[in-house]
Amino acid sequence: MFQDNPLLAQLKQQIQENLPKKEGSVKATDKGFGFLEVDSKTSFFIPPAYMKKCMHGDKVVAIIRTENEREVAEPQELLEQAVTRFIGRVKMFKGKLNVAPDHPQLKKLSLKAKLKKGLKPDEFAEGDWVVAHLIRHPLKGDNTFFVEISEKITDSNDKIAPWWVTLAQNDLPNSEPAGIENWELKDDADLERVDMTHVPFVTIDGESTKDMDDALYAKKTESGDFELTIAIADPTAYITPEDDMDKVARERGYTIYLPGRNIPMLPRDLADNLCSLIEGEIRPAICCTVTVSKDGVIGDDINFFAANIKSHARLAYDHVSDWLENGSSDRWQPSEEIATIVRDLYDFSLARADWREKNAVVFPDRPDYRFELSEDNDVVAIHADIRRSANRLVEESMITANICAGRTLRDKFETGVFNTHAGLKAEKIEDVVQMVNPEGTLEFTAESIATLEGFAELRRWLGVQESSYLDNRIRKFQTYSEVGNQPLPHYAMGLDIYATWTSPIRKYGDMINHRMLKAVILNKEPIQTPDDEVGEELALHRKHHKIAERNVSDWLYARTLADEPNKQTCFTGEIFDINRAGARVRLLENGAAAFIPGSLILDNKERIECNGDNGTVSIDKEVVYKLGDTLEVILTDVNQENRSLVAKPTQVFADAPATDAKETVSE
Repeated sequence: MFQDNPLLAQLKQQIQENLPKKEGSVKATDKGFGFLEVDSKTSFFIPPAYMKKCMHGDKVVAIIRTENEREVAEPQELLEQAVTRFIGRVKMFKGKLNVAPDHPQLKKLSLKAKLKKGLKPDEFAEGDWVVAHLIRHPLKGDNTFFVEISEKITDSNDKIAPWWVTLAQNDLPNSEPAGIENWELKDDADLERVDMTHVPFVTIDGESTKDMDDALYAKKTESGDFELTIAIADPTAYITPEDDMDKVARERGYTIYLPGRNIPMLPRDLADNLCSLIEGEIRPAICCTVTVSKDGVIGDDINFFAANIKSHARLAYDHVSDWLENGSSDRWQPSEEIATIVRDLYDFSLARADWREKNAVVFPDRPDYRFELSEDNDVVAIHADIRRSANRLVEESMITANICAGRTLRDKFETGVFNTHAGLKAEKIEDVVQMVNPEGTLEFTAESIATLEGFAELRRWLGVQESSYLDNRIRKFQTYSEVGNQPLPHYAMGLDIYATWTSPIRKYGDMINHRMLKAVILNKEPIQTPDDEVGEELALHRKHHKIAERNVSDWLYARTLADEPNKQTCFTGEIFDINRAGARVRLLENGAAAFIPGSLILDNKERIECNGDNGTVSIDKEVVYKLGDTLEVILTDVNQENRSLVAKPTQVFADAPATDAKETVSE
């Protein structure tokens, strides 16, 4: 008799209007209930019944009421929907189509679904990976959640799922752009290409590399200085800013590098063939010559020009490194001419590295972890590739080339695509001074470390300390590297200017810089300059690519290390992050990241403290671990659903002595 009673409805509405309301974000748990997080210190319990109206991450307005002597939140209004497009897996429930989102906080949901028009039901089976869109939400007046499947990614048991699913998750392409039948040279009529085919350029790359975009030549003079020439492949000879292919390159931003495969920014017939600096083939290039002193100082005689070049030798990193480090290589014996060029390039790289160690910032050597895959996409092995002499040779050449481009674009146009870094966050500078110079005995001050020179000096000082603890802490106080159109310094490298142009096959920003360097060569206005949006676009592309690379790696690590908890294999873990819940370590044998919960260090909340601010783990107020420490760990859990690893130290910490325990109780 009380159903549809307007007086009761009005009374209920008045009661609700008088109840306090809070805005916040919904945080789900795997136990059905959730929390409304209002700010970092305030949250309200959301009972399971109310959680059915919302999803993890939704921003909502909720009524705060008391139920069973506890304040609870009942979401009433949706401010921002957390999930729109998402990746999920098909679930058949009593013959009806459902989708379970592939997200740690949403995996337990099973959402009713329909297929987009044109998709065939018989092509979808239990566990298949799909792209879905949330089209109904209870807080929008709908009865329930409802989704539409717009695309099938791959079958449930397809071993290529880590790649295809991750790319779809980040809305990234999974194939190269479509090419065109006949690529034509579109050089400016006034651009003259110097014939440099007689110059014995060499390329040094990985053995499997196909998109070779840089070739090098160096000659040591009688005075011990170096005449360096860098030749870079020139895709802008075939692509103008007005071409559709340029729009495709800008939309992609970069070649996507994932474990075991890449998705090119440009079509492979251009990237791997027509523009690739293949041995013995004539290719259009942009070149830079510069003199570098025997002390590693870059001269003022920087000269950019267009050329046709020919690589005289395709060399591999490991072969060249063996030859340089051991005096010979079983796999490669250079001619006398090539041997002289490689030796001069190596001596140049030593001079530059020495200069940068004393005057700029050199990043510490860390291995690059590489997955070796079978034809069936199974992980055969994980290799830790150490940076060797040939890698450093190429790296110093590229850094020199990019400094030359930065100076040239700054001096000529005061704009370009620049890689920049602003050093420390302004609000953290005083904290850093307190960390490194608490007694005031060192030269580091708030004023000095805010400058490029002072910041570089700080980084060099941190690099020679016995422990990397301070270095790890201070890195968290640094700004992020950026890409922009203003000629600003790159503090993290210790350089006053840096503009990349050495990978135009793989980076759209480098294509823009090529066009601007051609304007320098022609003494004309550039046909393209970077707008204010291009930096943000490239940064967003880079962010998504890094997330995709990490996600695929996590998936492969989870697959590969699945049996390690049973084997009790010992690994060496390096602590790279600490928060109140525990520590995160990098396994040095394979590069995998694992989480160590505080409870697996010592299962006693009263005695253990994980302090993210200080970067320490303490037991009974004594620091036992800190950022940068290495420790022996074993894996305790490999979660295939979340693609995450849990580890614990092999070191066992003793229980508190009985006397201490009694004192604690009596107190």
